Amino acid sequence: MAEQAGDPLFQSHDPIFDRKELLHVGHVPDEDRIVGRDDEIQSVAAEVGAITRGDPPNNVMIYGKTGTGKSLISRHVATRAQTAARDNEIDCGVLYIDCSEANTETRATRQLALSLKDQTGYQENIPLRGVGTMEYYQHIWGILEGFFDAIIVILDEIDKLDNSNILMQLSRAREAQKTDTYIGVIGISNKVKYRETLDERIDSSFGHRELFFHPYDASQLREIMRNREDAFQPEVLEDGTIELCAALAAKKHGDARKAIEILKEAGELARRTGSETVSEEHIQQAQEVAEINRIEELTSGATVHAKLALYALASRIITGDRETHKTREIYERYVGICNMVTTDPITENGLYRQLKEQAFLGVIESEKTGGGRSQGSYLLHRLVTDPKHIIKAVRRDDSLEELPAYDQLVETGHGTGNRDVDLTSFS
Repeated sequence: MAEQAGDPLFQSHDPIFDRKELLHVGHVPDEDRIVGRDDEIQSVAAEVGAITRGDPPNNVMIYGKTGTGKSLISRHVATRAQTAARDNEIDCGVLYIDCSEANTETRATRQLALSLKDQTGYQENIPLRGVGTMEYYQHIWGILEGFFDAIIVILDEIDKLDNSNILMQLSRAREAQKTDTYIGVIGISNKVKYRETLDERIDSSFGHRELFFHPYDASQLREIMRNREDAFQPEVLEDGTIELCAALAAKKHGDARKAIEILKEAGELARRTGSETVSEEHIQQAQEVAEINRIEELTSGATVHAKLALYALASRIITGDRETHKTREIYERYVGICNMVTTDPITENGLYRQLKEQAFLGVIESEKTGGGRSQGSYLLHRLVTDPKHIIKAVRRDDSLEELPAYDQLVETGHGTGNRDVDLTSFS
């Protein structure tokens, strides 16, 4: 028998995955794999489609919670527009910038310039450091003039930029005679009130349309998951795993990205444990890992006070006997926790704003309730995830890892039903 080629340390055949790239976050699937976003595709295409006819496109801002297909649809439509434009002999480029990484104007313009150079025969050297933002703009205008009739720039997580001047520079480039190239910008944000943060001049110059993407429902998530089944080897997925994965994601947040991550993590768990199949138990375990990662991702750009507010609500639920709490109750626990981590607390109104932001992100739900003549109306806040996920996610912040762990909180509140339990003994 012939010896098996290759290093025996590594398997020549993956027993779980076949096409793992289908489960990659940045993967843009073929059109027939995109589910439940026909209207959104049409809406985005209506804004940028003029570019395919040699006319100026509209700028557009797309809002929606994480995992609602904003980035996927933007890249899908932009790529199709590029192909259609080239079929009409229009030199069209597509540029994608992740503003959570390129989070300053200098970094964003440097990445734009370098991406444009990679797509063309531009010969000038573009320094990686040591030059100002305006020099990168000069490279951008030079490349556009020499190589493109039009470009579509996708600025993902645009709210992470330290300022929005890049919007004015791109949207006014033709007017300012920097370039004759048509530039269409697609901005993407989880924050529906991002526009309110824009300088009035920039908002006026950008002149964008706004689109809103809603979460996927359970049936859409099931179809999305089924379109990823061939990421796995035949018969590896046990019956019910796809349905469970979709149901968990729909119940929590309608986040397709996280549903796919759960499926991928379940496969990794099966492989690490030597299992030949991916079971519902693997899905359940993967869901907890993915949920903690989701909370950490959503709070990664949040202030320490937002994280402490979430911790305060989660700890009240764990040590008490209720799922919902008033802003005042959360604030009382929050002040005590600030003392534990030697941080000056913000005002109760400031905490309310932090909770409101977390409600938009889908971490909590807030409901206005009438308290009767004596109390008036007030807000009740509840978590949309298991409080232990919040505790674990918040404690991943190095500055907050000394906060009581989930097991400690359970032990502290065990059998007491006491929402005012003192946590300072852990400090």
